[in-house]
Amino acid sequence: MFFTVHIDGSWQSAETGPKYRRDPTVLARHHLRECTRRALTRHTVLERAAAQDAVNMAIAHTTGPKGDALAVGGIAALTVTEADLALAEEHLRREQLGDLDRGDEHRRLIFRQRILADPDLRPVWWIDQYPERINELERLDTAVQGLRPPRGLDHDVLRDEIVRFIDHLLTDIRTPHQREIFLRALTQTLHTLGSTELRQTAATWLPTPRTDSGDDSV
Repeated sequence: MFFTVHIDGSWQSAETGPKYRRDPTVLARHHLRECTRRALTRHTVLERAAAQDAVNMAIAHTTGPKGDALAVGGIAALTVTEADLALAEEHLRREQLGDLDRGDEHRRLIFRQRILADPDLRPVWWIDQYPERINELERLDTAVQGLRPPRGLDHDVLRDEIVRFIDHLLTDIRTPHQREIFLRALTQTLHTLGSTELRQTAATWLPTPRTDSGDDSV
């Protein structure tokens, strides 16, 4: 999926005359194009606001390649067609459904492995699933001989779910404003929990508050 990027920019060159042989507009276009390309490789058409911020940040505080006197800057406007947006949303939906299906299949396999590896659970499960095939139990025992139970049966599954939730949450926070709101809520929560070190770390990621000039007294 692709963005269409329109950049309104400006360039300045401290060098003039015959010494400056390369066309500064060529350098400016190339530089802005590369900054935009690098920024957009981190985003999809579903993250237009984040991509807009990333591109503008990339091209607003940079200069040309070291050794020349070219300074560039600009503002990018990003657009995407409705067809591309719909296609990207459908692709994401199918990816998510595929992840869910793969997760369900993995859990079923782990469950089946744990049952078959347990000599006490195996006959109970087999009789429940295949009551008409009780006479095959001995053959089943032979077939699964040496099968080991899945690792980490005492693993904290809830912790894994929380980690996945946090990953999804951080992915969904796309703009600087959203990040600031999340960090302020997080620091307050960590303060309530008494996690001083974590709260101090999270607080360092908050933007520096602006100080207003003038007398605030009534």
